[in-house]
Amino acid sequence: MRLTLSNAFADRLFALTARGAALLTLALLMGIIASLIMGAWPAISQYGIGFLTHNAWDPVQEDFGGLVMIYGTLVTSVIALVIAVPVSFGIALFLTELSPVWLKRPLGTAIELLAAVPSIVYGMWGLMVFGPVLARFVQQPMQSLLKGVPFLEALVSGPPVGIGILSAGIILSIMIIPFIASVMRDVFEVTPPLLKESAYGLGATTWEVVWKVVLPYTKTGVLGGIMLGLGRALGETMAVTFVIGNMNQLSSLSLFEPANSITSVLANEFAEAAPGLHQASLIYLGLVLFLITFTVLILSRLLLVRLRKNEGKKT
Repeated sequence: MRLTLSNAFADRLFALTARGAALLTLALLMGIIASLIMGAWPAISQYGIGFLTHNAWDPVQEDFGGLVMIYGTLVTSVIALVIAVPVSFGIALFLTELSPVWLKRPLGTAIELLAAVPSIVYGMWGLMVFGPVLARFVQQPMQSLLKGVPFLEALVSGPPVGIGILSAGIILSIMIIPFIASVMRDVFEVTPPLLKESAYGLGATTWEVVWKVVLPYTKTGVLGGIMLGLGRALGETMAVTFVIGNMNQLSSLSLFEPANSITSVLANEFAEAAPGLHQASLIYLGLVLFLITFTVLILSRLLLVRLRKNEGKKT
């Protein structure tokens, strides 16, 4: 009887602790949102939603808009995903299906170690090594090749200094590849061997097994890995600050144009921002970044729900 009462008390205590942890997390989230809104309220009342489409950023005249930073954040993150997702998929495919046994462990460890490199090291390397290489061997040849071509010429215009949106996007892709590749590799490995062996037995190629068996079985984990990488790209600060150029204006839509991101402008200006509209505008940018991340999370959940519904219709 005592043992039963003791077990019941332990179960009750465990349930209350778990519930308290969940409620604490929710309370912290609501507290962060409330503090951001309160801190950004002077800018919200001054500019409203127009802050998102206003491209000026002049602390002297107290004229602020977040368009340049939002544009820089979104474009660099998209570039990073476009590069990182195929590369990560190839790495995960090689490690799980094609790699020799003796190479799997050292190669997997090496990829995971890339995630431990501090972001400031990536930024310094991008500024001093990768930037000049990009300017000399990519931007200058592309400018010569696309000279006079409508629209494409504008995409590669700008001084060949090696810093800008494309440089920041590529550095971000290198940083998020270990996260996405590691998650993809882990979820690929949980696919039941019987499913893959059955497909091979029917004459399927390695690509067909991955595309028609592994990916449908692990799509939730794969999408989760991609969203993890996107969240890392959206929130990265130091590496982007080194290579994006930190310019609060956009004179063209060139991929080599120096720009700014939300995280880089916060890192550069928040410590020196005077209380008032300038500081409130920076906090407003932080609130916008939070909402962007939240929106990405919601869209990923909706995509997963849609995938599950379509899978049910097929069956």
